[in-house]
Amino acid sequence: MTPELGHATDRKPPFKYASFTRVGFSDTDAQGIVYYGRYLPYFDSARVEYHRHLDMLVTREQEHEFVMRANTIEYHAPARFDDLIEVFIRVSRIGRTSLGYECAAYRVDDDVLMVTAQQTLVLVDLEERRPCPVPGWYRETIGAFEREDLET
Repeated sequence: MTPELGHATDRKPPFKYASFTRVGFSDTDAQGIVYYGRYLPYFDSARVEYHRHLDMLVTREQEHEFVMRANTIEYHAPARFDDLIEVFIRVSRIGRTSLGYECAAYRVDDDVLMVTAQQTLVLVDLEERRPCPVPGWYRETIGAFEREDLET
């Protein structure tokens, strides 16, 4: 059995999945707060755990891989060294060749929203270096988890 660092949740709809992380010293700047760009590894980790939870961690077709196309972050409040952060993540949209993710990170101690993000990943044929359609099994698995909150 593979340990899962995240968990299914209904605490912050429409999010159905979240994972925990702790702010490391190297994530802080000279003022001791987390720069918004340092949240990217937290989002990456939550996305991996989301896909692990759905048993989709490895792309079944090894010649294809999802790559980041767009990333927007909105910073709301500072996190500091050793804060425990809960990162909520969901697939909000499945396009022909892309997935749209939404992320929101909250400080656990007081449930304050730290940062939100929207990310778009595109499925790319690694040999041709061109976008390719998201497979039906991918759509079905994510659709069954996200249900009515998923835009297709």
